[in-house]
Amino acid sequence: MSRYRLKFLHGLRFRTKITLGVTLMLVFCGLSIGLILSGMSSRALLEEGKKRGLALTSGLAFRLAEPLLAMDFLQMKNLIDNVHGQYGDVVYIFLTDTSGNILSHTFSGGFPTDLLRVNPGGRKAQPLLLDTERGLVYDFKAKIVLEEKDLGVVRLGLSRSDMDARIRHQQLISLISTLGVVSLGIVLALWFARTITFRLNRLRESSEEIVKGNLNVQAGFSLEKNCWEIMKCGKEECPAYGDTQRRCWYLVGTRCPNCRGKEFPLKMVNCQQCPVFKYNFGDELQDLAEAFDVMAVTVKKHIEELTEREKTIAKQQGLLKTIMNVTPDFVTLQDKDLTYMFAGKAFCEYFNLKEEDVVGRTDFDIFPQQQADLNFHEDRQILLTCRPLDKEITFKRPDGQKWFHVVKVPVYDQDDNIVGLLLTARDISMLKKIQEQLIQSQKMEDLGRLAGGVAHEINTPLGVILGYSQLLMDDIKDEELLENLKIIEKHTRICRKIVADLLGFSRHSHSVREAVDINASMREVIQLVEHGFFLNRIKIIHAPDETLARVTGDKERLKQVWLNLLNNAADAIGQDGVIYVQSRHDVHGPGIEVSVADTGMGVEKEHLGKIFDPFFTTKQVGKGTGLGLSVSFGIIREHGGKLSALSPPPAEYLPEDFPRSDHYGPGTVFIVELPAEHGKATSGR
Repeated sequence: MSRYRLKFLHGLRFRTKITLGVTLMLVFCGLSIGLILSGMSSRALLEEGKKRGLALTSGLAFRLAEPLLAMDFLQMKNLIDNVHGQYGDVVYIFLTDTSGNILSHTFSGGFPTDLLRVNPGGRKAQPLLLDTERGLVYDFKAKIVLEEKDLGVVRLGLSRSDMDARIRHQQLISLISTLGVVSLGIVLALWFARTITFRLNRLRESSEEIVKGNLNVQAGFSLEKNCWEIMKCGKEECPAYGDTQRRCWYLVGTRCPNCRGKEFPLKMVNCQQCPVFKYNFGDELQDLAEAFDVMAVTVKKHIEELTEREKTIAKQQGLLKTIMNVTPDFVTLQDKDLTYMFAGKAFCEYFNLKEEDVVGRTDFDIFPQQQADLNFHEDRQILLTCRPLDKEITFKRPDGQKWFHVVKVPVYDQDDNIVGLLLTARDISMLKKIQEQLIQSQKMEDLGRLAGGVAHEINTPLGVILGYSQLLMDDIKDEELLENLKIIEKHTRICRKIVADLLGFSRHSHSVREAVDINASMREVIQLVEHGFFLNRIKIIHAPDETLARVTGDKERLKQVWLNLLNNAADAIGQDGVIYVQSRHDVHGPGIEVSVADTGMGVEKEHLGKIFDPFFTTKQVGKGTGLGLSVSFGIIREHGGKLSALSPPPAEYLPEDFPRSDHYGPGTVFIVELPAEHGKATSGR
């Protein structure tokens, strides 16, 4: 029967339970008239006292959740003392944690440990009547729970003496006006149930909305007058101004003189004397609803802050990763166990890996055993000694030898503890090539000075030999001896030509700078060599651009360049071929470009980078000194230009009707780029 009654009651709404219970008690009291009515009244009053104790305990447990979670003992003590001092029939209150340790209590003469062994129970508060030195006391117990996690237990003792006095008074009234009390009690029960359950239902609905994720709820009722209306302060900068969801005593930084700079609940001592608090402060349910609203707004604010921080962190992480992936340097980060935490895009592409193939693995999973073992001992030494490593390493790749400048540094956290290892590596292969070229240039410069000195010393005896041979040729009549002297003269002149080239290569002669018409300069040289080339059936095609600007330079030295390029092209052809000379505007910038293309045998790919080196030649012995192109290269560089070669010539350096034949070779084109003299142009011819 008892179980059936409990199930029946559990199936009813709380409002129905209150209404039905009070009505049955009043009807039974009315029918009983007398002791039965008195007994029923006594039980009703006892129930009311228990409910009050349950409400006090539950409300206190709810308000103690936050300070208990933060272990704010001062706030715990203030809440307990506030309830103990506010209600005279509260005998004691004490708070324990989940292990049964006393965190706070209201006993003045020491805590009675016997209370810890009584009133065991579950999550719901179950009042237990105790016989104490101060008489009978109802002991209420409520667990403090936050998000299904037990934080502690609050116990509250409520004196029964006041309840007994009210019971006796009620018995007297019941005897006088039973029917009136029954009727009035039924009406009051309906009103009371409606009032209580309406506010509880509103609180329940707000809780359900929060569970759904909607934090824009308001469990408390709107006030008739807000604090700024009551105080007529006009302080719009105050956090409470215009805030209808939270009461001013819950807010931090309010502009009221009595509570400025204080936080809840420390400022409640001053707020309780404030007209705003006295006007708007409600009962425990209202206090619970308002605290619930403050909790919802606070949680919403915290969530918004966390969301914004998460977005900022994600944005910064994305930006940092973009920077790491864009940089051409190798960048990796390993933890203290040498497991990869990050690998840049350049590192992954160089070793033909994906980032997921690297992250979470070690060198032993990525590289060969020997290389991984070397890296491991090297990295471990850096982590143990806390000393960075700076070195240069080289790899042999299918596209050539690669040099890298590697830097490894330990990574520290905010407590100066090593948490990982950062590696950066930069490709310095081009720098190494430039260094080699600088060294080679220095060698060539030294060799040039040496060759110049030797040539200067040889030039004098060569002049003597040439002079005496010419004198002997005038006096000798013997044909055979005369022929031998002519051979001596011829080869002496060849030696003087070699010496002149050496001197021209090794020293800078005084040059005259003037405005030079490139097309006219080239015509003069072509007219000089055209007849000799014609004898070897070599045709010169000249295609000048008559709108070209002049250049500032040494006309004679530039003519030497044109002569060297044309002779070089003729030597490459030998007999039967075409030389195509073109001048035009430089397609790469403001300047002039002159190209000399031939139908010779061309230059091997491995020789293209050496043809401008001194004494380098692909001609037969006695056909050249290897200084012509080198001297030309130096002259063009002195004019601020550039001399380069391509073999075979691209189509852009040849005319559409350029003759092609199996007799011709692939050919070579020499390209001269010179800066133009601004503001001047040649006239057409």
